[in-house]
Amino acid sequence: MKPTFHVRLWDIKTKPTDLKTGRRPRRPYGVRWVTAGREHSRWFATKALARAFLSKLQQAMNRGEPFDVVGGLPDSLYREENSRTLLQIAERFIAREWPDVAANTRRRYVDTLAVAVGSYTRDSRVTRPPERHLRRSLTAGLLPANRGVSDLPPELHAATAWVEEHSRPVSDLTDKEEMAALLRNLGRNLNGAEAAPHTIRTRRSTLYHALGFAVEIGELPSNPVAAVQTGREQGTSEIDPRVVVNPRQAQQLLAAVSYVGRWHPEGTLRKTTSYDYLIAFFATMYYGALRPAEVNRLRETDCKLPDSGWGELLLERSAARSNARYVDAGTAWEARPLKRRRDGAVRVVPIPPQLVTTLRDHLDSFGTTDDGRLFRGVKDGQPISPTVYTDVWKRARLIGFSPEQAASPLARRPYDLRHAAVSTWLAAGVPIAEVAARAGHTVDVLLKVYAKVLDGQRDSSNSRIDDILR
Repeated sequence: MKPTFHVRLWDIKTKPTDLKTGRRPRRPYGVRWVTAGREHSRWFATKALARAFLSKLQQAMNRGEPFDVVGGLPDSLYREENSRTLLQIAERFIAREWPDVAANTRRRYVDTLAVAVGSYTRDSRVTRPPERHLRRSLTAGLLPANRGVSDLPPELHAATAWVEEHSRPVSDLTDKEEMAALLRNLGRNLNGAEAAPHTIRTRRSTLYHALGFAVEIGELPSNPVAAVQTGREQGTSEIDPRVVVNPRQAQQLLAAVSYVGRWHPEGTLRKTTSYDYLIAFFATMYYGALRPAEVNRLRETDCKLPDSGWGELLLERSAARSNARYVDAGTAWEARPLKRRRDGAVRVVPIPPQLVTTLRDHLDSFGTTDDGRLFRGVKDGQPISPTVYTDVWKRARLIGFSPEQAASPLARRPYDLRHAAVSTWLAAGVPIAEVAARAGHTVDVLLKVYAKVLDGQRDSSNSRIDDILR
């Protein structure tokens, strides 16, 4: 757009009836105006339509909007008529981000924007394809940067054509009601059920970044997500203190892992599959506060395991599982830099003697893979699947906990071991910055996620201050 404020509007002109044929022009009423010396015109079937368009031009002048010299339209109408659709914005945003983000981030972008694009269309209930076809055409063809419509089966081609035709202009989202409606739609799953609070927050964040890209390329004046608060995405990223095990309970659970596969629900032992190789896996999460993906990538060369005393883990990469179509190599696993770290950055995690001994015993019993990893699946030697370690953890809770504890949120997920580790360090009085560095958090995130744990330290902190002031 080449802007100008030198604009002049003329009165509506009416084309006369053809004297020879007696025919009246199809669009006899013309709006004419000039921008920086260039003449423009638009013709309408009725005088009312012409007056309405002329009124829009006059209102734009009154607001002080610049007009496009070449096309003649004021800024507001120029954006409206030239705005890209939300589908086009989503495609361009994902294509830009794709080379630089992890496979699971790619999947999150595709899944979230498929929900947004699929729900933000011009109403056409008669021709609208089934929701599953619409979602599949977006997630498997239109949105992933490494795939295309040609990869879709024939039955999805109609859905693809429909969403391309009916996707609405992204500029419509400057209307707060439209933006709020889209955010509400992000809060629903495909089956109509309300999504989990964490899912809603993640989807909102993804849409915020996508529309931020629209702002960058001039499709939106500002990010409309920031102007709307639906209330539904409000949740908390704080951990639930009820999930945190104490050291004795953690040791019970680690011991219980050795019985999984040997213990029958009736309380008898039997010879079946052993999952002893997961004892060290879970112990590393508890004593070192590692994420599962970080444990899966742990190599012998990353471990300093002295004969006595404290050791160290030197973490550089993680092994995350994702859908193979989002991984460049086409495999289910992707080695990535540590979360929110640049490639090559190393996190040093001191580990207590208990974990040093456990890891040494694990190496003696199970060795390593050809590339030096400590942990691998029993069938293919790949990193341990979340399905496997989650199932074993559920069974270990039934063995190691009382029925009341097993029915509670206490250590419900393996990831809760990491929460327990950080909570234990905070309870021990380790400085917050040191805890954040060991856990791979920023201090800000640590303060937010573990706010309730820190709040529980208030009395002991007050006592320490009293001791110093006396």
